[in-house]
Amino acid sequence: MSLANKLAEERRLRLAAERLLEQKQAELFAANRKLGLHARKLSDEIVETRAEVQTVRDENQRVKSDLTVAHEKVEIAERRLWHSIETIQDGFAFFDVDSLMIAANKSYLAVFDGLEEIRPGVSYVRILQLLTEEGIVDTGDSPPADWRAMMTGRWQSPSPDPTVIRLWNGQYIKLIDQRGHGGDVVSLALNITETVRYEKELKKARERAEAANRAKSTFLANMSHEIRTPMNGVVGMAELLRDTTLDEEQKLYVDTIKNSGEALLVIINDVLDYSKIEAEKLVLHPEPFDLERCIHEVVLLLQPVARDKSIEMVVEYDLFLPTVFVGDPGRIRQVLTNLLGNAVKFTSRGHVLVRVVGMQHEGSTETQLHITVEDTGIGIAAEKVEHIFGEFNQVEDERNRQFEGTGLGLAISEKLIKLMGGTIWVDSEEGVGSCFGFRLALETDDTGPEEPLGLPEHLKKIMVVDDLEVNRLIMGKQIEAFGLKVHCVENGPQALEMLDDSFDAIVTDHNMPGMDGLELARLLKERRDDLPIILASSDPGAAEQDPAFALIRGVMPKPTPRRMLLRHLAALEAEQRPQVDRLPSAVASTPSAQSRPMRILAAEDNKTNQLVFEKMLKSLDIDLKFAGNGIEAIELYQKFAPDLIFMDISMPQMDGKEASERIRVIEGQGISRVPIVALTAHAMDGDREGILAAGLDHYLTKPLRKVEIISMIAKYRPDDARAIIPENVQAPA
Repeated sequence: MSLANKLAEERRLRLAAERLLEQKQAELFAANRKLGLHARKLSDEIVETRAEVQTVRDENQRVKSDLTVAHEKVEIAERRLWHSIETIQDGFAFFDVDSLMIAANKSYLAVFDGLEEIRPGVSYVRILQLLTEEGIVDTGDSPPADWRAMMTGRWQSPSPDPTVIRLWNGQYIKLIDQRGHGGDVVSLALNITETVRYEKELKKARERAEAANRAKSTFLANMSHEIRTPMNGVVGMAELLRDTTLDEEQKLYVDTIKNSGEALLVIINDVLDYSKIEAEKLVLHPEPFDLERCIHEVVLLLQPVARDKSIEMVVEYDLFLPTVFVGDPGRIRQVLTNLLGNAVKFTSRGHVLVRVVGMQHEGSTETQLHITVEDTGIGIAAEKVEHIFGEFNQVEDERNRQFEGTGLGLAISEKLIKLMGGTIWVDSEEGVGSCFGFRLALETDDTGPEEPLGLPEHLKKIMVVDDLEVNRLIMGKQIEAFGLKVHCVENGPQALEMLDDSFDAIVTDHNMPGMDGLELARLLKERRDDLPIILASSDPGAAEQDPAFALIRGVMPKPTPRRMLLRHLAALEAEQRPQVDRLPSAVASTPSAQSRPMRILAAEDNKTNQLVFEKMLKSLDIDLKFAGNGIEAIELYQKFAPDLIFMDISMPQMDGKEASERIRVIEGQGISRVPIVALTAHAMDGDREGILAAGLDHYLTKPLRKVEIISMIAKYRPDDARAIIPENVQAPA
């Protein structure tokens, strides 16, 4: 190979090496660039990692700081809680799931009086053993082993019941143990010694109070008896004296004695009733009764007082309401008497209105009754209305100091209405009048309607004459309810002016200003002799004494029950004698042809009461004998064979209840039963039930009322005995 070729070959090789070097340098540069990029990336990651590490370190430091603070707070809370537990006087302890003590406060440990064994780690069973072995607990009649078994069984139950243990020193500890979800138990030992002592004192105080209440009830019963017994003589003799021939001054004296005695009895009854209500001893006696009749009876009872004051008494009873309900008629009558009595007492002119409305829901036998008593009296000052139902509260001002009373009537009425499940209220305007009302829900007695009375076919149109608008309104509604037309006028001249042939009857008030009802009857008869006239009078007895009474077809008491009005209208069928309705007569004076008088035995130890009883019945055709005690009553019963026995309850040697029981035993040998009526001064609740349970049939309280006694005699007069009232003697009204 020539030199030139060699040089050319070397040049080619050098150029190839240079190209290879350039290539390798390019590759090295690229590799360095990649390495630089990777190094930069790694550097960035290192920086980020360091930042994250620093963040974690900072967070860790904060967590450690927070944990330190929290731990300090927990230690403070635990220390405070334990200090609090140590401070409380009651014992407090923790037990684990194995019933080993974890901790206990000083009060819990103090019971064990420094026993070293009582410390954290001691078992509950060992605590019970130490309590009995050291005599710390008083197990009473239970043997220590039985007591420990009972306490262990209680402890092991899922929810231990609280129990009370008595320590040796007389202290009482109530143990309350609460088991947690993990089985740990928190035990609380409450020292209830003072509570137990207080309960014992309360029990003793209650026993003393009950004894005092029994003593008070006994005292009231005895005082009632002791007061009523002489009052029977006072009121009874005054009533008998009133029936004799007296001049006006003597009548005034007798009426004052009688009214004062009856006022005293009202006070006694109020005090007794309030005492029974206060002691929650008053018991209601529900039974079917006629509410409308009850209201009218109360009104008629107060009618003489209202008549003397020229006050009109009006009853508006909803025509669509039933009349027979189930309730305590005595207590409802008492409330009505209180409200109506107050209305009459505090009213000097105008009227007193009793309004009864109500509603019965479909399908229900209970009726919601709404009864109000409205008057045109002195009214009540606005600031005193809300206190009117308080005990001994009265409207104390110059106008009413003339009115007497205990101030208990409204308080008793309110409590009675509440006892019956109702409400009572009052609306009043001073100088205008008052309206007292009460609501009661009473069951309707489903005894079926009475047989309806048929009205005469010719009776189509009635004229009502009354000076009081409310009377005209009520009477008109009642007559319209019978299907008749009504035209009302307010006085006699208007009636004469409106009279024509279209009217079939006249219903007129008795006492009207200018022209009264009887004078109107005379003038009406001059124009139409065939026109029947019915008189509504608050004093039927006075109407009978008037010469014009013969012109009257019928006399009705005022206010007039709708049934009585219907009966009088139904009686207008034909010409007949005047029909007079009044309070139910105590006896029927129908003559009898029987030969023997009715035999009556009265057992009464008090000579004054015997005299009163004898004088009350002196006008009767009866054979009356007295017994001075229960023993004499039994002897006379066997010898005398009475038709009726009046039996005093409190008598020496043998009281009326025992005598009645022995009489019933004698009757059990085949002798017919004789009615026995109790005459007693006992008026406390429960007396009636005790007396009737002894075999007596009826119960009358002293002072005795002549009408009640005669009514009872008439009720039991046998068919073979003569009429108790001779034909020439007028029956008491």
